[in-house]
Amino acid sequence: MTAPENAPVPAAGLPSEAQVLEALKVVKDPEIPVNVVDLGLIYGVDIQASGLVDITMTLTSVGCPVQDLIRSDAELAVGRLDGVSEVNVEFVWTPPWGPDKMTEDGKRQMRMFGFNV
Repeated sequence: MTAPENAPVPAAGLPSEAQVLEALKVVKDPEIPVNVVDLGLIYGVDIQASGLVDITMTLTSVGCPVQDLIRSDAELAVGRLDGVSEVNVEFVWTPPWGPDKMTEDGKRQMRMFGFNV
């Protein structure tokens, strides 16, 4: 799999955005059996030259009771990548999440668990 022609090249020793997203695929919403990437919860990844990775994401609902768990899991997953010195997860509510944000793989996984998406 090759990166698109316009994909930014990470600085030496830092992970790429694709590597960060791949690491985030181990993070699951305990209430929904699908990872946060395929659910479409990740809105942005910004990798600083200092090794700081800022992740902008949302949750399926405001006031989600597992927000702190998801934040912690995301910080741990991305923090394990080479070159990452710190991870900052910011939750945003605009635009609101909807099933239209899910990847095709995420929709397929949801259908396997009986959800109609």
